[in-house]
This record gives sequence, C-alpha cells and structure tokens, in this order.
Amino acid sequence: MDQFEKLRPVGRLEKYSTARHQVGFYLNLAVAATYTLPKEYTLTIKDYVFKACAAVIEEHPILSAIPAADDTQEPYFVRLPTIDLNQVVQFTQRQQKSSNSTLTGDNDLNPDLDLQAVLQSEHNKPFAAPNPFWRLHVLLDKEDNSRFTVALILHHALGDGTSAKSFHLSFLCALRSTSDGEISHTVMTPQVPLLPNIEDIHPMSLSFWFLAKKIFQAKIYSPRDPGLWTGSKILLPTSTRIRLVPFSKKLVGQLRSACRQESTTITALLQTVYARALFKNIPESFTRLNCTGAFSTRRFLPDIITEGSMGVFVADIEESYTRSTVLPRDSIAFPGKKHAARGRLFKPRWTARKELCLSKVGEDRDKSFEVSNIGAVVFTEDPNLPCIQDMAFSQCASVMGNAIGVSVVTGGDGCLVLSLTWQEGVVEDDIMDASIETMKEELRSLSVGK
Repeated sequence: MDQFEKLRPVGRLEKYSTARHQVGFYLNLAVAATYTLPKEYTLTIKDYVFKACAAVIEEHPILSAIPAADDTQEPYFVRLPTIDLNQVVQFTQRQQKSSNSTLTGDNDLNPDLDLQAVLQSEHNKPFAAPNPFWRLHVLLDKEDNSRFTVALILHHALGDGTSAKSFHLSFLCALRSTSDGEISHTVMTPQVPLLPNIEDIHPMSLSFWFLAKKIFQAKIYSPRDPGLWTGSKILLPTSTRIRLVPFSKKLVGQLRSACRQESTTITALLQTVYARALFKNIPESFTRLNCTGAFSTRRFLPDIITEGSMGVFVADIEESYTRSTVLPRDSIAFPGKKHAARGRLFKPRWTARKELCLSKVGEDRDKSFEVSNIGAVVFTEDPNLPCIQDMAFSQCASVMGNAIGVSVVTGGDGCLVLSLTWQEGVVEDDIMDASIETMKEELRSLSVGK
C-alpha cells in the first residue's frame, strides 16, 4: 500500500466500519436503481455504464480511496491512481422481467427476485485491497435493451446509504450528459482532496459521565430486561439473508396522507408497524423491542457537505417499544410525538476494534431491529432523457448490531421498497416470513380510505 498516495486519516465513525469489515461483522451496503434509456440512445448498455462510471469517479474522490493499515489503531485512506472498470462492474442477464409494476390483488407489487438474489450474494462478499471498495452489479433485461438495473455495493467507510443514493443521482446526470468519444475501461482518478470526516467539521464531544456509564456497563454491570427480544446471541460466521418488499405508488401516497393527518412520518410509522408485526410473531414472553433509527446529518453540517456529498454523515436515534403500548386489542395506532421525538441527535457510535468485536461473540445483542430510510430520489423528469424507476436500499447483516435491518427507499416511480436483512441463525425464517406478511397487512389496512 506504500506505493499509493496517502490521503487523510480514517475518522472515528469511519473506523467503526473498517474494524467491523476486517473481522467480517459488517461487509457492505447497497443501493440499486433501474434505469430506462430513450430510443435515441443507441450504444450498448456497457458503453453507457462505463461512460457514466468515469464521470461519477471524477465527481466523488472517495470512490478512488481505500482504507490502509485498517488492522492498526491509525488507519488512513490512500488513493488508487487508476480504476479498471472491468474489475469493478459485473453484467448479468436477468432471468425474469425487470419491471415489478404488476399490481397484486392487495395493491402492492411483486418483488424483484433477480435483484434480491444479486443483493443476497453481494452482501456476503467482502472487499479486498488493492481493489476499489465499491463495485457495480448490472442486471440486463433480456427483452428490453433500453432498461437495466445498477446495484452499487459500497464499503460503509466510504459512504452511507444517502451516499449510495447520491451515486445514482450522479450516475443519472452522467447518463443524461453523455457525449461521443472514446470509451475506456481504465479510469484515471481525480487528484482532489477527500471531504473531511464528520468529527473534523462538527463537535462530537463525549462527557465524562457518558464515558463512565458506558465503561461501567461494559466492564461491571449492565442489567438486561428479560422481556427484551434481540434474536439469538452474537455469533459467527455471518451469512446475510434478504427479502425485498415493494409497495405501490398508490399505497405509498395513501400512507403519506395518513401520516400527515397524524403529524408523523413514514419512518416513524414503519418503526411502529414493524414492532407490532414482530410482537405478533414472537413468543408472548417477550415484551420489549429496542429499535435503532439511522438518519443523515448533512442538513446540520457546514456548507462543504451537501445532500449530494458521498461520505459517512449519519447518526442514530433509539426507541423502545413495549407489547402493551403498540398492541392495542382492536386498532392500529399511529406513532405519536412521544415516539417521533425521542433519541439523541448526533449520538456517537463507539469505535469498534478487532478485539472489541470478537469479544462480543457469544453475548446477547442489545438491539432488536433498525429502520433506515434514505427517502425518495428526486430528479427532473423528461421523457427524452434517461430516468430512474424503481430502487432498493439494503444492508448486510450486522453481527453485533440489530437482529433485523429494515432499509427503505422510494424510487423515481413513486414506489417504496423495504429490504429486510438478517443473519442466518440469528432470526428464524418463519419469524421473518410471518412478520413481513403481518406488516404488509397492517400497512394495507392503514391505507384504506385515505
């Protein structure tokens, strides 16, 4: 790695991902988008993908960076001088049609099973230097040459879910502005500094009492609610399972309308509804669920960081749900302000080191599920230009994190897709299948008459 240009140190929040990746505790995240091209676009899809990739690499310098010395206390980023797109981009022929626009009788959509299979495979593959710490898996439609799906798989130290969405908006912009010229699989990387890490641009101080409490809980005593459900104990090896659950534009619009009437959000609704769904499908002896919510902090940061910036600019909020409060006998309650307002802004994640990660194996986890919503992709629609249709956002299983991950995105077609991921052996497949069906039923019920 000494032959590469040394960039800035890896930030504290970024170290959380480099350490987990090194021991196989968290490998990657993904955002996939289906693109359509107008009839005037006559080159091959591979040509357009390679042209767009070159432009996106030029725009986002983090894509040419990889972490070095990540087995030490002082990892840092280095710059790859070139990127070989033949090594980064994989093309696969679909087995089914790419469109999931056929409505079922329940006003939701059929999942994209080809994409689901790709994501499950990709979430179980780590990155290795000196290759880039991102890759694309492109699904080609066997009946429609103007339609293809691009799945970006990204190391979490390079970017968060919003970063992966920004990649696709940059990719779309590049497709729309693509011009004639030589197409090369070798891309020279930009000599541009990386954006600063979040700790360098926002105060992330920890009080003495906060640190003392965490040390006491970790080393001496941390009582656990016997009614808390968090799946199995922390275990290795990890193998990610995934289910894609799409919802139609019509149903999503009805849910948004219902949320506005109740002064709440789609994210808060999904947290509460999935808590209800889990309670209905786990033993009644479990009376508490702990939920983590991830959100982008970009709006709170200096102007150098924008909504389109790629990097790790994310924080967590936490919420607890009890069986008695979210399972009334005869109605589905919308989450109120009590649930929506809890949590600490810019709650720091502890820096994970190899030894700390491995010491957790065999212990109970403390979180039940996570809901991470990166929102809707927004762009100017033009029938004469390429556009984004359906999307999916997913994360690999987190070995010492939440038992279940619920990742959410709304595509350019207005459809919302939930990606539920879990570690094989941590949550039974029967619980996952039943909780997903319960959640779908409750969301459909909430949308009725809205």
